[in-house]
Amino acid sequence: MSREMFKRIKEYTDMVDLLEGWTDDPGKAKVAFMSLMERLSGKEGASLAFISRPGISYSLRGDIDSPDDQYSYLFAMVDIIDDDPKDRWLSVCFYGDMITDPDDEGDLVPGGLLGQDGYCFDLYDCDESAIRYLEQRIDEAYANTLSR
Repeated sequence: MSREMFKRIKEYTDMVDLLEGWTDDPGKAKVAFMSLMERLSGKEGASLAFISRPGISYSLRGDIDSPDDQYSYLFAMVDIIDDDPKDRWLSVCFYGDMITDPDDEGDLVPGGLLGQDGYCFDLYDCDESAIRYLEQRIDEAYANTLSR
């Protein structure tokens, strides 16, 4: 993970601080988060934002800047849900029109992703197949966002 992927250095340092202090991980959410973060950070032309709301959530957002740099387009959001810091879990969300869900694993959230319809995938016990499935959704959302 490169600091250069982040538009704001404070967001990068906030994320590093969280990850370094995250020791309780019974559901392996940290492992899943790290895998998904790596997938997001490997996208050409993408940038990352990290929004900290301790006690509520920590949100890693993958964006693609518009050619004129006036707008950025969110293509994936990986939230660490922090309602119980000793047992965190993930909610991974996408705009509803940017992905498919062939295994019907996600939950449709009408108006729930920054005011638009989205799909969210909650991971309480992270396993390799769930991570791979979400990495495919990240790839799909990224490709569809590029083609806008």
